[in-house]
Amino acid sequence: MSECKTVTLRTRPLKHGMLSFYLDYYPGYRDTETMKTIRHEGLNIYIYANPKNQRERDFNATMSEKAEAIRCRRFESIVNERYDFFDKRKYKADFLEYYKKQLRKHDQKWEFVYLHFCNFVHGKCTFEDIDVDLCNKFREYLLHAKQLRRDKPVSRNSASGYWSTFRGFLKILYRNRMIKTNVNDFLEKIETVDVPKEALSTEELYRLAETPCKKPILKTASLFSILTSLRISDILTLTWEEIVDFPAGGKCVHTITEKTKTEDIIPISEESLELIGYSPEKKGLVFKGLKKCWTQVPLKEWLISAGITKHITFHSFRRTYATLQAAAGTDPRTIQSNMAHKSITTTQRYMKVVDSNKVEASKKISLIRKG
Repeated sequence: MSECKTVTLRTRPLKHGMLSFYLDYYPGYRDTETMKTIRHEGLNIYIYANPKNQRERDFNATMSEKAEAIRCRRFESIVNERYDFFDKRKYKADFLEYYKKQLRKHDQKWEFVYLHFCNFVHGKCTFEDIDVDLCNKFREYLLHAKQLRRDKPVSRNSASGYWSTFRGFLKILYRNRMIKTNVNDFLEKIETVDVPKEALSTEELYRLAETPCKKPILKTASLFSILTSLRISDILTLTWEEIVDFPAGGKCVHTITEKTKTEDIIPISEESLELIGYSPEKKGLVFKGLKKCWTQVPLKEWLISAGITKHITFHSFRRTYATLQAAAGTDPRTIQSNMAHKSITTTQRYMKVVDSNKVEASKKISLIRKG
């Protein structure tokens, strides 16, 4: 599309003898955030079509002046974009308001980062305030911050994830010319630490499957997660209609994952279908009545009843899927695909707790002469 050449102030007639001001962009301009072409913009400023007295004429003159001022600012912004000048109006704008509008496009981690940053700046921040010094102070804040919902420190790995998300947002801001400097180039990442994460062994899985749970639907959902690797967010929203025929045979879950908002196709076994009582005629939620809060106390009580003392959360069931698949010799790329990981590095992180290749390698060097 060619560059916007003119911004014209126009009016359109309304009911009750009023006119509404709007801006006419010719031939239009592309919004850098939505990437949509904008050709008209309503100003929500109104005047009398036929003023009957001096009061109405004065009102028209005041409103027309305001509308013209907006037209001038809009044209200035377009000229700034065209000739690569920085838009000072954006520079003074409310950063937190802009940040909050971006949350609906991203996963929950973005909201956590936004809330932490909002706490850090005490609810006040403009784009002008975003510089290396402020960002480094936010980095230190994350390393010593408390969790949003509990009086416990944010773990280093969580702080690393939040910081990485924030730095990614800074890249977007620079690309959209919301900030002058690519601040991210001057910021150090927060290194993660290796933290052993629990998963169920095959024997523990058998015990769990054999142990009754006070919330039967929780037990079914948990075992289904182990068999399929589905997250709790996807378990809660899974419908019977999303269980469809798999091209290679059998059935699969064809869904949009809640965390990544990406389309995923995950094959499921006959045992998984039998576990949930699948039939083609069923409609609506698969795990109707399941509540996320049950993944706290009811889940812990069930694990204790099964004699499992490890620190197991619902997410541990997804980790169990990865470790048991790895132990069974499943190719890492296949596990990556089934778990809908964008990077094989993420999959390998889940599989660190069991690696049969390492075990076999440890046996290949010996001090004892054979034969």
